[in-house]
Amino acid sequence: MSAPKDPASGDALEESLLDLYENAPCGYLSLWPDGTIAKLNSTIARWLGHQQDSLIGTSFTRLLTAGGRIHYETHFAPILHMNGHIDGVTVDLVTADGDRLPVFLTANVKTDDCGEPVLIRITALDARHRRAYERELLEARRRADDSRARVEVLAKTLQRSLLPSSLSPPAGMDAKASYHYASTEDVGGDFYDLFPLAADQWGFFLGDVCGKGASAAAVTSLTRYTLRAAAVYDRDPIAVLHNLDTVLEQEFHATEPQFCTVIFGVLTIVDGGFEVELAGGGHPPALLLRADGSARYMETTGGQLVGILPDARFVSTRLFLRPGDTLVLYTDGLTEARVGPGRERYDDTGALLDFARSHSPTTAEAIIDDIRALLDSFGSGLEDDAAVLALGVPAGPDAQLGESIAASAVGRSS
Repeated sequence: MSAPKDPASGDALEESLLDLYENAPCGYLSLWPDGTIAKLNSTIARWLGHQQDSLIGTSFTRLLTAGGRIHYETHFAPILHMNGHIDGVTVDLVTADGDRLPVFLTANVKTDDCGEPVLIRITALDARHRRAYERELLEARRRADDSRARVEVLAKTLQRSLLPSSLSPPAGMDAKASYHYASTEDVGGDFYDLFPLAADQWGFFLGDVCGKGASAAAVTSLTRYTLRAAAVYDRDPIAVLHNLDTVLEQEFHATEPQFCTVIFGVLTIVDGGFEVELAGGGHPPALLLRADGSARYMETTGGQLVGILPDARFVSTRLFLRPGDTLVLYTDGLTEARVGPGRERYDDTGALLDFARSHSPTTAEAIIDDIRALLDSFGSGLEDDAAVLALGVPAGPDAQLGESIAASAVGRSS
């Protein structure tokens, strides 16, 4: 026969568990499904410099930076809703004094018997030491500049991490990309990507961050992530660029301003091909090479630089890709290559459009190969990195052309 339980022992255990919750070496928060804070422990309140009671009933997004709020609304919350958990997300929380507290967040969702969410549970780990470690790595990189071989290895590794390992176009489309390095000793700011948004929609972009080196790589990484995340939240290309503009301005306005040029587009699968909406932010226009052998620019004139101008304006245009058509995006490393002993640039007299017309019609793979050969021909005249992305609809003997939706460009701006 077992001995009766000591009530005092149960009380001590309960008190110990409460102490473990309140004074854990990590922060705990419980949110209602709408993001309102239901409960938090004293650890996270102490880190943030708030009284616990003052935060209960307020929105969790109030504790995030502007960029962090966009991150939460476009990435964190949707993935948490779909998967029921999320791990290893890095965000900056804002303390009562206005300082930033970097943390790693892990979260999961508690559901009722019907599978409906009733509570969001979040664990926050202090990432200040990790952030300091990352800064030390950047400083170590600077000190290693005197070793050419080490710099080249680092640059190549970092550059690869900023580009997609492969492209995954929708069925019925071919995609090919190329990145031509002007220097093997530093990291450029050119970037591109192609990714699914829904069963019938894909997002894609290509752009160029101002500058080179580690600072440009940091902006490039943030830019690529923000464009992908923002497109999940709002598939309007102009709205995506406005989201990126907000993030860059919020993240860098207090230090050295950072900006980029971008073309962002959304592909929609329709009968007969693909409907495309492009939005431009200060970037050279895309080239459209038609199946009939013609070629022209898809102008987004008036689109402004992203991340540096107040109330920036972006411009969009629509087109329809039919079998045999190819859309080409490129960075200004191609158009601004020097082609003579003076200051003449390759595209000063419209050479790129002439080049496109001489190679139309084409395929995504063929035009990328042709542009690679062109870039190689510039030799030392290629002074900046050049990225190229081509999207083509294969022409086949049984290809059926649907109605020409938006066959001519229809633009809008915001």
